[in-house]
Amino acid sequence: MAFPHALCLLALVGLVWCDSAGNSVENPFVVRSGTSFASRPYSSMLAVPNGEQFGLWTWPEMCPDNFFAVGFSLRVEKNQYGADDTGLNGIRLFCGQNGDRSLLYSVESHTGYFGEWTEPQWCPSGTLISFQLRVEPHLGLFGDDTSANNIRFRCSSNPTLEGQGTPWGEYGHWSPECSEGGICGIETKMESYQSGLDDSTLNDVRFHCCSKAGQ
Repeated sequence: MAFPHALCLLALVGLVWCDSAGNSVENPFVVRSGTSFASRPYSSMLAVPNGEQFGLWTWPEMCPDNFFAVGFSLRVEKNQYGADDTGLNGIRLFCGQNGDRSLLYSVESHTGYFGEWTEPQWCPSGTLISFQLRVEPHLGLFGDDTSANNIRFRCSSNPTLEGQGTPWGEYGHWSPECSEGGICGIETKMESYQSGLDDSTLNDVRFHCCSKAGQ
């Protein structure tokens, strides 16, 4: 479902949630979760085999208990036309509870330093349950590595959402799906800043699945 009104887009600080007709309903309050809920138990972890080799796995960030990812935004550096390209620099999840989006938490783990955050995309209902990563393979000594460039998510209500990333590389296989509940956390594999050398920033990502209370 696409929201037809510009007011239905998420701004940098405030959010506007819309009904099915695309009418502005409310300004949800967004709280950065950070590592506050890192000890939340999870039932499984989603991963894909086509992530790239550079960097290290960083810290996990989790939605609060009984909150699940319902939307996402990407930090993307646009084509630099001959300068060093980095592509996808970060993934931010928005966590909601039981369909109520008046209070949302954001989680993102470590992000790169380049680019801007895109307009968020939302499941019309339900939660994010699986993903597919677009990755440019290692280009060798004289190539300009970008590694991860875009991501797709599948919602439990069935729609597929594709981020506004860069076009380099190819999508790999879909991850498994969260068997119950949905995605509730994120952990990124990041290459540290290369001080003027070839930066690839985000290389890989994995997501935690949590069960709903009582499941």
